[in-house]
Amino acid sequence: MGSSGEDPVITLARAQKPATADAASIHFTRDELNRVLALYFARVATGEWRDYAVGQQPGRAIFAVYRHTLEHPLFTIAKLENGRWEIANGARRVLTANSLADTLAVFSRGPRLVEPRHRGENAPVPSSNF
Repeated sequence: MGSSGEDPVITLARAQKPATADAASIHFTRDELNRVLALYFARVATGEWRDYAVGQQPGRAIFAVYRHTLEHPLFTIAKLENGRWEIANGARRVLTANSLADTLAVFSRGPRLVEPRHRGENAPVPSSNF
């Protein structure tokens, strides 16, 4: 209280967060979110994915995909502050790409047969597409 018995006055400018905090936040644009959601809904239709969450961490915006609601995310698709994109499976980084199109293309690759390698064979092991 002031000396006159009144409550102190705080100006709105002093009460607001600094503009630099909002300028540094990373977020999905409407187009980016629509493209990620289109992939999500296609996978929901096939029964592969069931839930998602959108969030932010310092320097990144995250779209997390879940197979079951009460589990850890199956994948996270992150937009990084340097303009790059990342897919992770838990703590393991699966892919880093320069565009959202390149990032989402990983999910459109079809399955392929990988034959097991037997001991003693010199045949190369097929590389993993994902």
